Amino acid sequence: MSYVLNVQMLIKKNVLYARLDGELDQHTVEDLRVRISELIEKYQIRYLVLNFNKLQFMDSSGVGFIIGRYNRLKRIAGGVVLCSMNEHIRKLVLLSGLNKICSIMRSEEEVNEYLGVA
Repeated sequence: MSYVLNVQMLIKKNVLYARLDGELDQHTVEDLRVRISELIEKYQIRYLVLNFNKLQFMDSSGVGFIIGRYNRLKRIAGGVVLCSMNEHIRKLVLLSGLNKICSIMRSEEEVNEYLGVA
């Protein structure tokens, strides 16, 4: 079984966009956690946007990762936005309660409008 997570990252103003492609699980989450934490620190990021358009799988490690980023960004009046979820990811988000702490959007365009990022 291959555990691959490719991530394309983009920063606009104080928003970090992470476009996830592959699997977000116990085998891939640590590298992502380190990379995103470094960028949040270096660029004073207030909002993390996770685009799940190409994510095929996420387990409880991914849920824990999202909760951790939420807790970190909440301290500086920021937050986490989830967008472009497939049905599997959407169900996991609802079952885990992530929808209660994260903003849920249909697309990055909707996120840009919500956050006021051009």
